Amino acid sequence: MQNKQDKRIRLKRKIRAKIVGTAERPRLTVFRSNKFIYAQLINDMVGKTLAEASDVKTTKGTKTERAKEVGRAIALNATKAKIKKVVFDRNGFKYTGRVKLVADEARAGGLEF
Repeated sequence: MQNKQDKRIRLKRKIRAKIVGTAERPRLTVFRSNKFIYAQLINDMVGKTLAEASDVKTTKGTKTERAKEVGRAIALNATKAKIKKVVFDRNGFKYTGRVKLVADEARAGGLEF
């Protein structure tokens, strides 16, 4: 019997086979752990991270509040790097909860998916 981790990794591979980040439209990937949430803008053509944000250094607020802050931070870092359009990669996680909050706040911050 497979556990949730194996199922998420299989789903992640299927998603990654369909989407690719470029310099003009990098991939916005979100990783969620039990404690933290991370977001990165990645150019897959050269394997380079263009911008990143996480809540590792933030201890105040709930997980959902920190997820919103990560969404705002990745949008701000993307505008500093002159990036407006991205491809969203949910990294095998369901598009609900904190993953959705990061995406919504990134959209509100000016990123186009």
